[in-house]
Amino acid sequence: MAAQEPTASGWDRPVSPETSAGLGGVTHAKSKKLRPRHVTMITLGGIIGASLFVGSGNVVRAVGPAAVLSYLIGGLLVFLAMRMLGEMAASRPAIGSFMEYARVGLGDWAAYLVGWLYWYFWVGVLAYEAVLGGETMHTWFPAIPSWGWSLFLLAVFVGTNIISVRTFGEVEFWLASVKVLAIVVFLGAGTLFALGLWPNATFSVPNLWEHGGFAPNGVGTALTGVALVIFSYFGTEIAVMAAAESEDPAKGIRQATSTIIWRILLFFVGSVLIIVTVVPWNELPEPTDVANAPFTYVLSLFGIPGAAVIMQLVIFTAVISVLNSGLYSASRMFAALADKGFAPKAVTKRSRNGVPVLALLASTVGGLLATLVNFIAPGSGIFDFIMNSAGLVALFVYVFIALTQMRLRQKMTPEEVAGLKLRMWLHPWLNILLVAGILAIFVIMLTTESGRTQVWASLIATGVLVLFWPLVRRNLAKRRTDRVDADAVSTPV
Repeated sequence: MAAQEPTASGWDRPVSPETSAGLGGVTHAKSKKLRPRHVTMITLGGIIGASLFVGSGNVVRAVGPAAVLSYLIGGLLVFLAMRMLGEMAASRPAIGSFMEYARVGLGDWAAYLVGWLYWYFWVGVLAYEAVLGGETMHTWFPAIPSWGWSLFLLAVFVGTNIISVRTFGEVEFWLASVKVLAIVVFLGAGTLFALGLWPNATFSVPNLWEHGGFAPNGVGTALTGVALVIFSYFGTEIAVMAAAESEDPAKGIRQATSTIIWRILLFFVGSVLIIVTVVPWNELPEPTDVANAPFTYVLSLFGIPGAAVIMQLVIFTAVISVLNSGLYSASRMFAALADKGFAPKAVTKRSRNGVPVLALLASTVGGLLATLVNFIAPGSGIFDFIMNSAGLVALFVYVFIALTQMRLRQKMTPEEVAGLKLRMWLHPWLNILLVAGILAIFVIMLTTESGRTQVWASLIATGVLVLFWPLVRRNLAKRRTDRVDADAVSTPV
C-alpha cells in the first residue's frame, strides 16, 4: 500500500508501517534502531515508578483494601486508551504518536494543544525526578549538595539519549529489568507470605475483609482513589513512541498495546493486592520516605535484611529510569511539534543517528530551570505550580486519544476497518465510556483541596497555550503558503 499525501482533513487511507515508520524525519539506519528486547522491556517496565513503590501507600491508607478496585478501574481506563492508540499506531506508526493522530483526526489545534501539554508534562517530570534523584544521592554522598547531584544526573542521561536511540534503549533495558525483577520477587514472596508458606508467616488473607471490611471508608472512596492512581499509569504511551523507532514498528506497537492489560494486572493490581493482604490496611505507615514506603515495610516483614537499603536502590533505579525515558519522550514530542510547524523550525535538526539534538537540549533546559527554581527559591511556589499544572495532562491526553480514534474510524471505509490488524472493540461505545470516566475523575478531583489546585493550575497552563494559538495558526498558514509558492516555482511549465 502506498502512502497517501496529507489533505486538509488528514490522510484518506491508513499509511502502511513500511512508509510511515519514517514520519517525523527519522531516517537513521536499522542498525541504530531499537531492538525487540529493548521495546519489550520498555513496555514492561516503563510505567513502574516511585508512584507505585511509594505512592501506593497513600492510596491504601485512604481507601483500605478496596484500593485494589481503584487500581483496577484506573487500569481499565488506561487499557482502553492504549487500545485506541494501538489501533491508530499499528496502521501508521509515527514519531509524535497521538499528537500526529490528533492532527490528522481533529485538526491542527488539537495537535498543538496535546503536543505542547505532553511536552510540558515531561519537563515537569524531569524536574521532579532530578530533584528526587539528587536528594537520594545526597543522602549517600553528602559531600556534594543535592542540586549538584541533580545536575549530574541530568547530564548523564542527556548523554545516553544524545548518542543514539539504541543507547537510550540499552540503558532503559537494564534499568527497567531491575524494576521488573523487584516486582516479580515481591509478588512471589508476598504470595507465599500471605498463604502462610513463608518462614514465620501466618495465613493473612483475612486482612482483606477484617479491620473494618473490604471498603472500610465506603465503596465511594474506591472511586475517589481512581483519581489518585490514574497518574501512576501515565507513561504507558512511551512504549508506542519507542516502538515507532524500532526495527519492526508495527509488531512492536501491537505488542506494546496488546500486553498492557496483564502488565497492569500483574505489576499494579497484583502488588497492591499483596500489600493489603499481608498488612492490615490501617497498620500501614505513612510513606513519608523510602524507609516507610509500603514495599519497604512489607519486605521487612519477610525478614529480608537491609529491606530499606534494597528498596532505596530499587526506587532510585525507578527515578533515573523515568529521567531517562522522560528525556526521550520530551525530545521526540518537541521535535514532532517542530516538524508540524508548532515549534521553531530549528528544533527539527537531527544528528546522523536520528536523535533530535536541539529538541533534547531544549527539553533539558526546561527541566533544568524548574530544578534550579526548586533549590534557589523553594518558597516561591513556582516549582509547585509546575508540578500541579501538569497534573491533568494525562486526562487531557486520554480524552484526545478517544476522540481522535473515533474521528479516524469514521473516515475509514468498511474495507479499511476490516483490514485493521489491531482494532478497538465496541466502537464507539468504549470511547464514550472512557471520556465519561475521565469526566467523573475530573469532578472527583474538584471535591478535594489538592485536586482543585491541580485542576486550576492545569487550566491556567492550558489557557496560556490557547492564547498563543492564533499566532501559531498564522505561522502555519504562512508556512503552507510559502511551500505552495516554492512548489509552483520548482514545477516546470
